[in-house]
Amino acid sequence: MKKKLLAGLLVSAMAAAALSGCGNGQKDTQAEAPAEDTKEEEAKAEDNSGAESSTEDEEAEGDDAESGTDSAEGDAVVTAPTDLTFIFADGDEGMKVAMNEIVNRFNEAYPDITVTIEPGNGGAYSELLKTKDSVGEFPDIMEMRDTAMYVRAEKLEPLSEEIQSLFINTMEFNGKVYTAPLGGENTNGIIYNKKYFDENGFTEPTTYEEFITLCQAIADKGDMAPLVVGGQDIWHMGFLYHKAYNDQVLSQDADFIKHCYEGTKDFSDPAVKATFEEMKEIMQYAQDGWTSTPDAQITTFLVSDMAAMMYSGTHMFSQIAQADAEFEMGWFPIPSPDGKTRLVGGAGVGGLAISAEAAKDPNKKAAGEAFIKFFFQPDNYKIYCEKLSAIPTTAEQPKLDVLPVFQEVIDATVAADDLAPMWNGRVGENELPPDFRNFTYKTLVEVLQGTRDIDSACDEMNKTWKTAMESFNPVTGVGIE
Repeated sequence: MKKKLLAGLLVSAMAAAALSGCGNGQKDTQAEAPAEDTKEEEAKAEDNSGAESSTEDEEAEGDDAESGTDSAEGDAVVTAPTDLTFIFADGDEGMKVAMNEIVNRFNEAYPDITVTIEPGNGGAYSELLKTKDSVGEFPDIMEMRDTAMYVRAEKLEPLSEEIQSLFINTMEFNGKVYTAPLGGENTNGIIYNKKYFDENGFTEPTTYEEFITLCQAIADKGDMAPLVVGGQDIWHMGFLYHKAYNDQVLSQDADFIKHCYEGTKDFSDPAVKATFEEMKEIMQYAQDGWTSTPDAQITTFLVSDMAAMMYSGTHMFSQIAQADAEFEMGWFPIPSPDGKTRLVGGAGVGGLAISAEAAKDPNKKAAGEAFIKFFFQPDNYKIYCEKLSAIPTTAEQPKLDVLPVFQEVIDATVAADDLAPMWNGRVGENELPPDFRNFTYKTLVEVLQGTRDIDSACDEMNKTWKTAMESFNPVTGVGIE
């Protein structure tokens, strides 16, 4: 009884603080006040349990009553005190707050397990993991992104069926699941200044042609850029590139990459050239100096009336709300030129994972599994989803208090003609060779800046692809172990 009450009070206390924020990427300590309060409540519970009860009877009663609690599970999960290192991409402040809060809750609920967050300091996450691996400091549990690469290197432990059952669907590698999906694939769309639209009589476009007309109308007005693009961060270019690639390439051939591996297609294909043309048409409406604007600054452009729209994922909702609580957001998907609505969405290949090395220690494996199960409990997972505006992936859905604009995204994913991961988030025979994604984005920037024409860009992509296939080709098995 004592432990059950204590766990319940801790959850209540932490829920009140969930959105207040904490941490700098390191493991935080809990505030002292809630801990003192729970001690007082525990004492009251003891007083009310009945003065005539013996100590042995009281303890036995508590053991029976607490058998299903998280804290009771925490006591039984490991046979000795166990430490786990945890790393995630911490470039987003909302991510830091959510992860620190859930880790703090877990450490309170499981006193024999200590999860310590190792800061990434906002740098390139994939490079950070590679560095950690190379120096023998690969984390015990982690946010995994380059899943296929680490699965092939045998760095990850398959997740149990019990964990898999928590989710609506998961991504398999040769029949095994290695990641617990943190959220539905980050659905991209146009986030816009609703007040500005209303004041100028602009409405959400229902066709691609109407979208281009809208961009031109804002450009003609001349008081702000139609679009803000954070092109200094090369990965940011992937948002709009995938939209155009999805419109032009994947709409015609979902296995285009597989066919490139087979040699039946290449990047001189008319559909690839059409992708560059669509990008040129859209990017003419980006703000001046977009190549020197980091992704971290695009929110400022929007809330400061320097740009009317941005094309990005739902993770931006919380950032915009934090930057200006009074800012009125609107959202819409950009329809494809053929009239279809194609969106990024559904479970992807990334998520929480346990290292194979940690899993060799039964206590670390048990503790890692306990952490993942705890993370996705509705009251805890709610924090992550709300902070990151993530679409839940769990079968037992958390009750989210989300902005109306976020509900629009959820509705749009349900109604979309196509819902799938980004072009660089696919596995198996459609997985990209290492580094080909970034080469494509760099080549795209050259085309958009006018330093390279489309035919030359396609030729360079073919040369790079041919070289990349010599060491990686999932169709033939080269580079796949």
